[in-house]
Amino acid sequence: MSRAVVASLGAGRMGRGIAQAFAYAGHDVLLIDAKERTPAAAARLASEALAEIDASLAALASLGAFDDAERPRIVGRIAVVPRAEAPAALARAEVLFEGVPEVVETKRAAFEWACEHLRPDALVASTTSTMLSTELAAFVTRPERFLNAHWLNPAYLVPLVELSPHGGTAPEALARMRALLEAIGKVPVVCAAAPGFIVPRLQALMMNEAARMIEQGIASPEDIDRAVRWGLGFRYANMGVVEFIDVGGLDILFYASRYLARSTRDDRYASPPIVDEHMRAGRDGLRSGRGFYDWRGVDVAAFRRELLGRQLALLRQLGMLRPPQA
Repeated sequence: MSRAVVASLGAGRMGRGIAQAFAYAGHDVLLIDAKERTPAAAARLASEALAEIDASLAALASLGAFDDAERPRIVGRIAVVPRAEAPAALARAEVLFEGVPEVVETKRAAFEWACEHLRPDALVASTTSTMLSTELAAFVTRPERFLNAHWLNPAYLVPLVELSPHGGTAPEALARMRALLEAIGKVPVVCAAAPGFIVPRLQALMMNEAARMIEQGIASPEDIDRAVRWGLGFRYANMGVVEFIDVGGLDILFYASRYLARSTRDDRYASPPIVDEHMRAGRDGLRSGRGFYDWRGVDVAAFRRELLGRQLALLRQLGMLRPPQA
């Protein structure tokens, strides 16, 4: 089966991680250095990049992820391309992931240069974590084939990729990107062109609140991290945060938010209007059959059993599922 030739523009941390992910999945990958370098410096960068990817794969193999005998074959699928040789490499690419530094003019220059050499049907994506697809689309020759694809580090390991199309992204381009990512074992999600995507937006609130609790002397860094790993992390590894709201009941979120906002005198804990609207409409989640999700027709007993099974499986994986004591 033929696999798309993938190019990663920018040979830094993100570019190397994406290259590793696609090479592992059987794709030929062109890791393109976007910077002008002397031949000696370009050779040194190529050696460093491949050595880093090889070391990462060796670590995974040592932990039982795959047979280490496959490692040379995986690394062999990656070609590190110096800028001087990039035009021919870009002409081969069916998909391009841009990963140059988060500076507008740097992005503009990289896209304008790359688009001079890309084939007309190439799919183009930025891995930016800060810039909107609506802004970056102006830098590419064929914006209908462009969208943001935000990977989380380490890119070769974290399943999620957040896809953010702009208004002119062709539906078939989004579908192609989604299918490509799913084929290599990733989990793509789609979000509108808005600051923070999904994960960084949720993450920023949580990290700031953790720092605030340390500042206020509420808990130590160690205990906050234990609470996240064994409480929040355990819960949300088994169900999504919106699913959790519905299963627990929107009324719990509604009243807890009112209490926190009132007792802390801080409106950041207040629930958004959509929670109030759902409460007035009687959409309190799983109990009523409708919340953020539509639970009508769901076998609730079967769902709860499945959820319990996921939780027990995770406890078993963590070595925390203990037998009853005599």
